[in-house]
This record gives sequence, C-alpha cells and structure tokens, in this order.
Amino acid sequence: MSEVRAKKALGQHFLTDQRIAKAIVDALGEGARDVLEVGPGMGVLTQYLLERPDIDLKMVEVDGESVQYLMRHFPGLEGKLLEADYLKLNIRKIFPGPYRVIGNFPYNISSQIFFKILEDKDLVPEVVCMIQKEVADRIAEPPGTKTYGILSVLLQAWYDIEYVLSVGPGAFNPPPKVNSAVIRLRRNSRTELGCDEALFKQVVKTAFNQRRKTLRNALKPLIKEGTDTSDPVFDLRAEKLGVEDFVRLAIIIATDARN
Repeated sequence: MSEVRAKKALGQHFLTDQRIAKAIVDALGEGARDVLEVGPGMGVLTQYLLERPDIDLKMVEVDGESVQYLMRHFPGLEGKLLEADYLKLNIRKIFPGPYRVIGNFPYNISSQIFFKILEDKDLVPEVVCMIQKEVADRIAEPPGTKTYGILSVLLQAWYDIEYVLSVGPGAFNPPPKVNSAVIRLRRNSRTELGCDEALFKQVVKTAFNQRRKTLRNALKPLIKEGTDTSDPVFDLRAEKLGVEDFVRLAIIIATDARN
C-alpha cells in the first residue's frame, strides 16, 4: 500500500483506516480557520482536511520522501507544505495569529511536540492528535494515579482534555507494538497562573522527578533555608496534587525566596 517507506528513526506508522482518519478530522471544531498539520506522512488526514471549506491548511513534514509523495498526490499544495522539523520551527513566522494543530504525532517525539505547543498556548486554542495510548492516558489522567505526571499537570493547567477514541495497531502500516488513542485539547479560560510560570514548571518537574518522595524532600533543591514547610501539602507526593496545588507551592517558594 505504501509508496513511502516508514522510517523507524522518525517514528513513522502510517494510518490506513479511513474511517478513523475522518473521525480525527471531524473532531476538529467547526470554523477552525488556520490549521497546522504536523507530520502529514502520506496524507491520510490531509485529504479530509482539504475538503473542509472552513480550514486554511498548512503542513510541516520532516521526511523529504513524504513531501515528494504529497506534492505528487495532492495538487495545489505549493505554499501550504513546508519541509522542516516542527520542533525547530518558528511557528509565529507561519501563523502570526491563532492556529489549531492536528496530526498523527510520531510517538517518539509526542511529548516534545506538546511542550512546543505549550510555548504557543495563547495562540493554540485546539489540538486534535493521535498518540500512543499510554501517553494519552497520562495526559488525561486526574491527580492520584500512577500515570499522572509532568505533562498531565502542565497541559491541564491550560487545556481541557478529552479522550476521543482508542485505536488498535491494525489501523496502521506498519502496525506499532502499542495501542494508540485520539485526544482533543481545548484551551481553557485561564489567562494566568497567579504565580511565576517558570517557577511553576520548575516545581512540577522537580516534584515528579522524585515522585516517590514527599514534596518536603523532593523540592529541597528549590526550598530556601528557613522556609515554612508546615503546610500539609508538603507531606504529599507529587501525584496527589492538582494544578492549583502546584500554583500554591510555587507561591510559597517564591514568597520565601524573596524574604
């Protein structure tokens, strides 16, 4: 079926199930306007995106072979398809205003893609993507579960996350060794955290890097001598805390750092 050789180094698994491809595109909200497809591959999503009159589509693809295939099979892509590494791209040169993101994300860099999306969170109101099911579960999990982690907190701070559907290995060529899932992220109403955002990220990452320890011990590198750690939150482990709890921790640490 494939005219493009799937490259393991790029984490390529081409979706072949047309029903699922259409469901992914249909999950993108109406009136989407500017849309960026990350890693179009052989165009299984592209074909349906191009059919939507409400979408002005741009695509970024790192694989030159895929770019050549897309240009041959989809007339009129000039100016819409960019051969580049999404992770290294200055998206604001392509979209000066809001844009939505869609794609079958390469599983080996899906977390990095989400971190890049977070950098542009004020410009990205919606994301619809296929990722490894384990990562999807982690992102969508509430506090208190073993899979809840750094990406869960950072994304849930800014987005409402919806689990759309599960996808088995048989929907791909070549089939991956894991199950997949489609999730949708929609920007919530939060405009600011109420604390220093860089410190918030640092607190979250430091806490989960030693998730078996209580926060009193896990956050020692950030806590200044003499800081009041009597707040009961310091007796908990990172996986028990929601976004607001981490905001409160960042405020406590920042306040004591100034004293």
